[in-house]
Amino acid sequence: MTRLSLRLRILLFFALLALGGILIVALALIVGYRHSIESGSGPGFMLSAIIAGFGLLGLATGIWFLFDENVAKPIEKLAATLRVRAHAGVPAELDKHAARYLGDLAPAADAVTTQLNEQTLDAAEMVALETEALSDEKTRLTALLSEIPLAIVLISPTHRIVLYDGQAASALAQIAPPRLNASIFDYFAKPNLIAAHDELVKTDREVAFEATCPNGEVSFAARLKPLGSARGYMMFIDEAHSHLSPEASRPLTYDFELLKPSGPSNLMKLAIDRVPFVVFDSETTGLLPHKDEVIQLGAVRVLRGMIVPGEKIDRLVDPGRPIPPASTKVHHITDAMVAGAPSFQPVATEFHHFARDAVIVAHNAPFDMAFLHRRAEEYDLDWQHPILDTVLLSAVLFGTTESHTLDALCARLGVTIPARLRHTALGDAQATAEVLCRMLPMLKSQGYTTLEKVIEQCQKHSRLLEDMN
Repeated sequence: MTRLSLRLRILLFFALLALGGILIVALALIVGYRHSIESGSGPGFMLSAIIAGFGLLGLATGIWFLFDENVAKPIEKLAATLRVRAHAGVPAELDKHAARYLGDLAPAADAVTTQLNEQTLDAAEMVALETEALSDEKTRLTALLSEIPLAIVLISPTHRIVLYDGQAASALAQIAPPRLNASIFDYFAKPNLIAAHDELVKTDREVAFEATCPNGEVSFAARLKPLGSARGYMMFIDEAHSHLSPEASRPLTYDFELLKPSGPSNLMKLAIDRVPFVVFDSETTGLLPHKDEVIQLGAVRVLRGMIVPGEKIDRLVDPGRPIPPASTKVHHITDAMVAGAPSFQPVATEFHHFARDAVIVAHNAPFDMAFLHRRAEEYDLDWQHPILDTVLLSAVLFGTTESHTLDALCARLGVTIPARLRHTALGDAQATAEVLCRMLPMLKSQGYTTLEKVIEQCQKHSRLLEDMN
């Protein structure tokens, strides 16, 4: 069969359907004729019709099954693999055995994508050279900023954080986890900052003021500085360096694209590659959200389809009770490791701030979110964020018949989870974030260009999560 052309095999499918139908009808008529000799023509022809009807139904079902297994499923799998190659940049190997009845389609697709990959590698070499040059520029910029004994934050015209250095990160962390694209008002009270900014705009000169956090517990002497013809403004936090040595590392975290207008403020209408995501995972004392407790929470942030370096949460949690040995065997977290760790409330509050104005993503999200919702009222936290589940994204892109475990998804998309990080909250969150980043261009290529469209497609496969949980 594999030596026959695709068109000839499809012809044989329908020839088999026609021949089988003729044989079934002939057999039914013979049986009906014999029955009519014994009991009259009426019952005989009725019996013929019943036999023919069920026979044709069985034949159509059998032919459909063969077509589905040997044509439809292989084409769907081939298309998914090609999307992985084309849009996720993963050199996934084509399953030529599964596509053995598709004629020359699989080898031809393999040849085309291999050629494109070679061209992409050539382009990647040029990009790597440019990236190296940009890296040198960043190193020089970091060295230059290190000479300034102040914490530095670059803020967009819409008052969102575009850049911060290591000292600024330490200052902001005294209030809440530092985040690119976060509103500066999440960290400092609006009245003082707006008054200083209005004066900055009016005079086009540096303005000193007291920057106080929203609850008034932390304050810094700060200055705003105009950027001339450039967009946005700089904020220098004078006292942030007091608890750091002058030689302290001052890595930069930035994305100058955030200076540009981001499009609709409604997350649901935002282009999928412009949506801010927070990807998280938790480890727990057991598998029952209504009575078990979180013992570890890890999270990373994704902006413009890329993981933001340095923006993460990795916290152990004291569950207030012993961790069952069966659970420790999975995640390797012991009672001694969580002794002295904070309770879940401050960790959940920190994560809530970390996920502000973002879409929350997890693998099998209902399980992890159940632990957050269970304590929401007690902790006065409102979890109204849009939720994306990588299980459902996998079903949208690869079909429901594929495996949708995190390990299977990582293997399919070329993501490696180091063994020591598997079943740790941050390790699994990092892997899930890498998977998400590789799926975003694939979703866009299929026409699911906004968060609203992606969620709509995910809802069609929600039964998968019901079965898992």
